Amino acid sequence: MRRAAFSLVATVAGLVLLLTYKSHSATPLLRPAALAPTTPGATSTPGSTPSSPPSSSSSAKRTVYGQPVNTQYGTVQIALVVRGRQIVSVRPLQLPQQSGRDIEIDNIAVPQLIQETLTAQSARIDMVSGATYTSAGYIQSLQSALDKM
Repeated sequence: MRRAAFSLVATVAGLVLLLTYKSHSATPLLRPAALAPTTPGATSTPGSTPSSPPSSSSSAKRTVYGQPVNTQYGTVQIALVVRGRQIVSVRPLQLPQQSGRDIEIDNIAVPQLIQETLTAQSARIDMVSGATYTSAGYIQSLQSALDKM
């Protein structure tokens, strides 16, 4: 009898704590980058590789756009800034943004995905727990951009 009473009190206390927990995001909201190319004089549209002025050096940066990928929560699309065959940076162009929860997930998952991409220099990266759909869309868009390099 005492065990049952203790279990009941512990369960109620745990539920009260869980229901009164207020999470907040101290980081600024992540917004997709503008769709403008980053190479001076380059012209392109999302989903295509920009045309850039002729360069005598293979160290010129160029932007390669991944295909937009539709997920259950919205579209995910990325752009890679590359120098030669090295990924220099990754910009999210489209992310799920329909709710505050989508934005919160983006703020946590996308920086991790970008860091893994820069480290791995490929699409062979881990998905972020709790952001399965965003991770899957990111990886698909990343692979399509890498296929264009």
